[in-house]
Amino acid sequence: MKPRVLSGIQATSASFHIGNYIGALRTWVAMQDEFDAFYFIPDLHSITMGHDPEALRSRTRASVAQLLAVGLDPKRCTVFVQSHVPEHAELGWVLSCITGFGEASRMTQFKDKSGKAGTEAMTVGLFNYPILQAADVLIYQADKVPVGEDQRQHIELTRDLAQRFNSRFGQTFTVPEPHIVKATAKILDLADPTSKMSKSATSQAGVLDLLEEPASLRKKIRSAVTDTGRDIRAGEDKPGITNLLTIAATLTGRTVIQLEDDYAGQGYGDFKADVADIVVDHVTPIRDRYDAIMADPAGLDAVIVDGAAHAGAVAKETMALVRERVGFLPLPGR
Repeated sequence: MKPRVLSGIQATSASFHIGNYIGALRTWVAMQDEFDAFYFIPDLHSITMGHDPEALRSRTRASVAQLLAVGLDPKRCTVFVQSHVPEHAELGWVLSCITGFGEASRMTQFKDKSGKAGTEAMTVGLFNYPILQAADVLIYQADKVPVGEDQRQHIELTRDLAQRFNSRFGQTFTVPEPHIVKATAKILDLADPTSKMSKSATSQAGVLDLLEEPASLRKKIRSAVTDTGRDIRAGEDKPGITNLLTIAATLTGRTVIQLEDDYAGQGYGDFKADVADIVVDHVTPIRDRYDAIMADPAGLDAVIVDGAAHAGAVAKETMALVRERVGFLPLPGR
């Protein structure tokens, strides 16, 4: 049996960006053969702070299509939508009943957002967000969860809740380990290279979308913030150039040092033009595959339905054990 991994990515916009691709999605693709991989669109998490229902529906379908376009293969992994498996929410409630209020209050996301906007502007859903994240992992008995360093706190909560439940009610959950890929590059905003590339940025001028048209990508890269110097090298004093070098190195398989040697004595203009070519050449096949997938809605629906069926079968098995452990009556007809 292969070890099981699970990870999800929110449909926060119509397109994922280069940071998502380099930081997570490429890793997911590479893990398909080594692991029993479950990847999902967490649409339940998308409604915690207000949303547009039609936009959520559209973005969810588009996000599944993009996962397939970047290389996830439904024959080698399970791709599904969170709300299609109701056991996520059911287990989330059970776990919330063994989570301390203070414990949940200390979670970073709620602290950060409530600190900026005040607790009155927050929803109970946002407060419970990390507990539902724990349920996402535990319902599939995942061995590992590929995450960035900024998500380590959520994995620690998940591990704590799994161990707490197992201690109180008997061995039920696999206690997952974080799978942090140390070599994964952190991609920064081209307009503000002190911040991580994000769809929540105030301006999208520094965000490179996977589905973006070549002319727009080239314009953003040409306008990327650099510095007053001319030397193309990585360093803390040159975050903009370092970010462009990182993007180019990651997409070409070369090292930053090799690229520094390649561009020794050259100016920013030529370097940016080459980075733009690298990005456009890499994302164009993804966009073409995405367009073909979206042009076949029946085929996309079939993938979504099959993913829900496979994920649901695993989740139902776990939830049946949880229900028995906590003392619920058996579900009628089962």
